Amino acid sequence: MNWYAIRAIYHFEIARTLRTLGQSIASPVISTSLYFVVFGSAIGSRMVAIDGISYGAFIVPGLIMLAIITESLSNGSFGIYMPKFTGTIYELLSAPVSALEVVIGYVGAAASKSIVLGLIILATARLFVDFSIAHPLWMIGFLVLTSITFSLFGFILGLWADGFEKLQIVPLLIITPLAFLGGSFYSISMLPPVWQTVSLFNPVVYLISGFRWSFYGVADVAVGVSLLAIAGFLLVCLGIVGWIFRTGWRLRA
Repeated sequence: MNWYAIRAIYHFEIARTLRTLGQSIASPVISTSLYFVVFGSAIGSRMVAIDGISYGAFIVPGLIMLAIITESLSNGSFGIYMPKFTGTIYELLSAPVSALEVVIGYVGAAASKSIVLGLIILATARLFVDFSIAHPLWMIGFLVLTSITFSLFGFILGLWADGFEKLQIVPLLIITPLAFLGGSFYSISMLPPVWQTVSLFNPVVYLISGFRWSFYGVADVAVGVSLLAIAGFLLVCLGIVGWIFRTGWRLRA
């Protein structure tokens, strides 16, 4: 394992984030804080409790997961797209660096930034809402696993995209709607039976449900099912990345 190459890629990506702290950290934290103010304090004070949890506290896991998914995709896709855009990816491909080392460097940096962002938002939420964390280790586990999985998915999007517009298509038209309809602001048990069944086909439901369970011990679907869903998606992404590096699709064109 070429740890020097991994550190070089990782440090380069982290340094890029430090140069754009306003966009990378401050912007998503401020945006999520507005959700806490509007939905947690203003509207939440007039909402009934859900599963014995105040509405403001109930939406905390969903909002954190929404930010984590969005930022992981953005960090993962932009990190690998820029070398493609500038042409420096050919230097990387010709260097004595394996596909695994490239993935660890880029995805590791993207996931690290998302984890830090999630923890900052978690601390920020405490300023607006009182909440508890019933299973802190599981909470960290879900946070890390989701960050890695969607950073890897973002890595695939960055390889697939051949323009800046394509980098935004999947996050804006697919992932964001799925996140909003995945139980970020409500429990799917509040929906009519037909829509409860439809919601189970939304993969984000399992992410938010498992993450919310780590906070309050309540979930829309079984925790084991949530873990299997995340692990399954991670394995699919790993398989796609492996295929891309074996065939050179979108890498050597």
